[in-house]
Amino acid sequence: MAKKSFAVLGLGKFGSSLAVTLASAGAEVMAIDLDDENVNNVADKVTYAMKADVCDLETMKSLGLSNMDGVVVAITGSLDASILATIVAKEAGVPFVLAKAQDEVHSKILEKVGADKVIVPEKESGMRMAYHMMAGNFLDFVELTDKVRMVEISVKEEWAGKSLRELNLRQKANANVIAMRNGDDVSVNIDPDAPLRAGTEMWVTVDKSDLNKLM
Repeated sequence: MAKKSFAVLGLGKFGSSLAVTLASAGAEVMAIDLDDENVNNVADKVTYAMKADVCDLETMKSLGLSNMDGVVVAITGSLDASILATIVAKEAGVPFVLAKAQDEVHSKILEKVGADKVIVPEKESGMRMAYHMMAGNFLDFVELTDKVRMVEISVKEEWAGKSLRELNLRQKANANVIAMRNGDDVSVNIDPDAPLRAGTEMWVTVDKSDLNKLM
């Protein structure tokens, strides 16, 4: 399976967290910021980090955004830069543009200019959004320890009709399914031979280093 590729424009706390998490989950990540320190902080943790001005259209056109699976516009210091970067990314044909907004007004503007998803960072962590971008089936997670996560995922289409015994997630992903939910019905007594249904939610404990195997 080809690696997913993302560009993260703006490397503040949210953007850097998202960029590093995407990279650690196996994606190719290009991280961009105007501040040298912000760039240096992630340089050894992502595929490529560079200092650039997103308001420079020639620079933006040279980044190859059209080849990206997604672009994150994590800029809030400049409304103009945030809007311009979102427009350029969509015009380049990027299939998914996630934009960070300062407030509801900023959010509405970003939606108007084409952002596929707009978030207010106080409500979403960069780590959580990174996992969501890497895997459409990712719903939520809890850090149990520095190394262990409990994640909530939905059953992927390719898993539907198979049983947990057939999927063998414990062996293939070092993951343990501890509960399943269908609507309001939550079960911890899981039949390992029952066929799974697409969209069913599962709570799984997994080592941080193996998280990408569930995506």
